[in-house]
Amino acid sequence: MWLQPCFRASFISISISILAISHPVLSHGGHPLHSRDQTPIGDSTLSINGIPFSTRAYWMRRANLALDHPCPFAAFGSVIVNHTSSSELGDLICEGHNSISATGNPTLHGEIAAINNCTALLTSPSGPYRLSPSAAQAALSSLSLYTNAESCPMCASAIRWAGFREYVYGSSIDTLIARGWTQIRISSLEVFRQSFDLSGASTRLLGNVLANETDGYFAWQFDGGVECPAGCERRSEGGRCEAV
Repeated sequence: MWLQPCFRASFISISISILAISHPVLSHGGHPLHSRDQTPIGDSTLSINGIPFSTRAYWMRRANLALDHPCPFAAFGSVIVNHTSSSELGDLICEGHNSISATGNPTLHGEIAAINNCTALLTSPSGPYRLSPSAAQAALSSLSLYTNAESCPMCASAIRWAGFREYVYGSSIDTLIARGWTQIRISSLEVFRQSFDLSGASTRLLGNVLANETDGYFAWQFDGGVECPAGCERRSEGGRCEAV
């Protein structure tokens, strides 16, 4: 089972060893930088927190696969992963995708949906973990959240409040804006910089991971000349991409 006694004990050591966002110094590949110099990390040669880029790419692709079909209009998908298990690749704990149109709930971005799904799974009396609410919240500090696009400030704040071990995103907010998406123009990095009052576990921020692949999921919606994602086509010139 994923949650063994040794995993419970790992919460303390992990919360100490990961990046301390509560201080004005961030870390890039193990080298300290002042926060104003921090840039998103997209270098495929880097191994961050001991995890190779190939593993990061695998889980970012799984975030894309969390979508409910190949070309939803709001193609925002997320997965939550345990990298502290004995598995070399890590274990998928839960996933989520943008569910606003399906539910009418404007807060159900992919990240929030994934967090809700994880909380329900971890605390379910009939599930594999059966944690108490406080234990489920503590467990998040050992998990990594991957999302195929940079989180809005609502979701970035939720990630920091949750105290995830890592937050990894693909396409940037700047890319989304350039493609025609309306956004609240506050970067995740700025949200993290302003979260120094939060106590408890810190969260490592990694950005632009596999953006060369994730960008395409957000390129076609406002540009009729852009090719549809794999498995989709435009039924009319300039029309919406639809699954074939």
